[in-house]
Amino acid sequence: MIDSTALLTDRYEYTMVDAARQAGTADRECVFEVFGRRLSGGRRYGVVAGTGRVLEAVADFRLSDDELRWLSDAKIVDPGTVDWLANYRFSGRITGYREGEYYFPGSPILVVEGTFAEAVLLETVVLSVLNYDSAVATAAARVVSAAGSRPVVEMGSRRTGERSAVAAARAAWITGFSATSNLEAGRSWGVPTMGTAAHAFTLLHDSEEQAFRAQVAALGTGTTLLVDTFDVPTAVRLAVEVAGPELGAVRIDSGDLASQVAEVRELLDSLGATSTKITVTSDLDEYSVASLSASPVDSYGVGTSVVTGSGYPAAGMVYKLVAHKDDDGEWVSVAKKSSNKASVGGRKHAFRRLGDDGIATAEVVRVDEHGSAPTHSEEHDERLLQVTLVEDGVPDPQWLGAEGTRRAREHHAEVRAELPPDAFRLSGGDPVLPTLYR
Repeated sequence: MIDSTALLTDRYEYTMVDAARQAGTADRECVFEVFGRRLSGGRRYGVVAGTGRVLEAVADFRLSDDELRWLSDAKIVDPGTVDWLANYRFSGRITGYREGEYYFPGSPILVVEGTFAEAVLLETVVLSVLNYDSAVATAAARVVSAAGSRPVVEMGSRRTGERSAVAAARAAWITGFSATSNLEAGRSWGVPTMGTAAHAFTLLHDSEEQAFRAQVAALGTGTTLLVDTFDVPTAVRLAVEVAGPELGAVRIDSGDLASQVAEVRELLDSLGATSTKITVTSDLDEYSVASLSASPVDSYGVGTSVVTGSGYPAAGMVYKLVAHKDDDGEWVSVAKKSSNKASVGGRKHAFRRLGDDGIATAEVVRVDEHGSAPTHSEEHDERLLQVTLVEDGVPDPQWLGAEGTRRAREHHAEVRAELPPDAFRLSGGDPVLPTLYR
């Protein structure tokens, strides 16, 4: 049974539809746009993630008899609107940035076209997904950048909500994490999973040696043994004694990681375990990963910081009406003028301007009459950023499921090469690309 997303929203979405139906404006054709006014924490770029999940949420936005009865009993909307909601299906069009794409302030990340009533109902669930997933993806991309060629595993499930954990694992994998500890992310989205044992497994047994022998017997000598339950040097010697020099890896989860990693590498080499890898965990973030760049670390496990957006758990995106048809059928551009929350009216077409060397120099946003979205740029040095995601209410299957997630990961890896080197500095600063309105 498909779980409905129709009540994963705010009350005012429904009361707006109710009032608009009574006013006769609910069926006006509209254009809504998702964008961020700024990047969180002085970061130099953002990464779009959650698009595949948004498309599933739109498809699942329908109301059962139980939900309709609740809306009626709670007097959220009038009986006529309840009847209208019984047949609700989004039938409009959605375009937007490909998942895994970089974005900047003002980027029209998602454009939703349909009647006011159809499109406004989607606001909260769309923002719920994009704000969280993009915050995680942006944090994860910074970790990947700090790690260089060394793999990073996502392991933050116990530090966020159970469904958010799945979304976080997916977003992190899109931006370059090598695997996750979360099994549902593997089942639902095709993210590779990995994991061996925690301290509890060592403490369960009568000795550390007994625990190591049990793990090696079950998982083979290629497993990763956790060596910081008691004394790290003693555990490393024991690990090599039990598994032999073919031991896959040792994991360190506490202490002064830089000094311990150097000591463990020297000890492993002296014991003949020169191919045994060292992985470190212990509340890492992009800054601590960067600080270990000169250490002989082979891989990282990152949890809390990535699933919480490394301090910025929401990307700050908004969902705004930018154009609608009036009673004469003419398009009218609309925008907020509020202080510090002003928006730009009109439908937007977005492009990435590239230099002769293929490095991006600007985000170009063209504002025009509603019209149809272009299929290419008229400028030879610009790449069109928006693609069709939903047509006539039907999501394009290429962006869905495990295959869509894999495409997003590949796209992110491709476009990463477009950003200038300054984009990957961890210090705060202005967005690495200016947003130019044309």
